[in-house]
Amino acid sequence: QVQLVESGGGMVQAGGSLRLSCAASGRTSSNYAMGWFRQVPGKERELVAAISRIVTSTYYLDSVKGRFTISRDNAKNTLYLQMNSLKPDDTAVYYCAASSDRRLGTRVQTDDYDYWGQGTQVTVSS
Repeated sequence: QVQLVESGGGMVQAGGSLRLSCAASGRTSSNYAMGWFRQVPGKERELVAAISRIVTSTYYLDSVKGRFTISRDNAKNTLYLQMNSLKPDDTAVYYCAASSDRRLGTRVQTDDYDYWGQGTQVTVSS
């Protein structure tokens, strides 16, 4: 099993930047494909970005392409999401997730993910 703890959320003005971190404990994070999801009240959780377990490949939601960057440091068991040029529509609770699916590549379905963090709030003001 792996435990996930997010940090780095907060309030920022439109156009600003934040970097989210997700610290993994338990089994090493290199055993898992990882992803960042977000959710706003009344809407389904959506995948924002994902990164593969090995031979790094990434996926991004269309609306964040060119603004967000997902990365991982397996030596530190940490996943990151660098968010630049933030918009009010990016306001949400952001969740880190891990998938034990052993297939190569990114995992893009919510059901692919087995482990979740508690979430961190990101608020972007206009």
